[in-house]
Amino acid sequence: MGERLLVSHFYAHPVGHAVEALHYAHGHWGSDTSREVSVLLNARTPVELAGLCPWVTRAYAVDHPLLERCADSPARLAHVPREWDWVLDDGRRYQDWQLELFPGLREFSAASDEWFACRIGRSVSGQHRAGYAQAPWRFQIPRQAADAATETLNGTGPRIALMPAGSSGPEHYPSTASWHLVLDGLLEAFGPDLQVVLIGKSSDEDGRTATAGAGRYMTLRDHPVTPMSAYDRPLVEQLALVEACDAFLSPHTGFGLAALACGTPWLTLSGGRWWEYFFNGVPFRSILPDGAHASGSFAALEPEPLAADGDAERSVSMTQARIRADVPRIVRAAQELVNGTLSYERAIAEYYAELRTRVEPAAIWSIDNVHVAYL
Repeated sequence: MGERLLVSHFYAHPVGHAVEALHYAHGHWGSDTSREVSVLLNARTPVELAGLCPWVTRAYAVDHPLLERCADSPARLAHVPREWDWVLDDGRRYQDWQLELFPGLREFSAASDEWFACRIGRSVSGQHRAGYAQAPWRFQIPRQAADAATETLNGTGPRIALMPAGSSGPEHYPSTASWHLVLDGLLEAFGPDLQVVLIGKSSDEDGRTATAGAGRYMTLRDHPVTPMSAYDRPLVEQLALVEACDAFLSPHTGFGLAALACGTPWLTLSGGRWWEYFFNGVPFRSILPDGAHASGSFAALEPEPLAADGDAERSVSMTQARIRADVPRIVRAAQELVNGTLSYERAIAEYYAELRTRVEPAAIWSIDNVHVAYL
């Protein structure tokens, strides 16, 4: 039997952070496929995604607060085996500002330091000290779910999965009016055979993240494209539909990482707090805001400036004026991705050439430091 590794990735619970952990698990397994690699995740994360990754031996869900202190952190870890050859931590737990911002992360980290016994060593996930082989990977969607998705999307036209918002406040995402403009452009470009499927989740009552403003976005079904709704279907079913599509369209959201893990090109209405930082060998386009529409974007956790947008205030990069100006770029990018004319290498080279004009190059980061070769 090979070494036993635990990728300890307790952090915030959106889908994208689970994908990060599974990506690191794949890299550490890929350096020696005789290893048994397990992952530890926040219990509010979609832990079932590990079941789509055959290189993951087991996933451990830890029910522990992130934002608040925890009186019994050691007990929350008691069901996780104590002895491993390697324990590989999420690097955020070593960032002082993260520990100040998230007291629960600080207390989880202290408890894990006491609990885990490492035969060989402890390191940070993604570092080569523990053996790491960066390589593209894909979710293994169950055949039944994949066949059902193909049957659902049984038309002959292009297929686009649309997630209109992520899980932050609704002011961080385009309005329904903005999405109508985008759908107008796509319908004109692709014609009436275009199929659009809405991806999302309407409630966070189960403790997991939900799509901001979900109810309002249901009005998109009245658009002449007549999108079908996959809202609130089980996560694996939604991923199967994304996998069956030619492109995944959204603002920046962790679900975009899951789309790439399905092998589906991601078309991002980029802006807001974060630029795109995960790449999996799949073509993509990030429509970066420019000029006045870029104000306040990519400032991490700093407050974003808001602007009047109809009857609400919205991030400057997500206003209807910005979206209207960028519809031609969005449509061209959709055509490239749907038609398969954009290579991954061209996509990433052009993305970083543009991103460095919006963000100081020294401040740019990405998973596995992919950006270094392009700056």
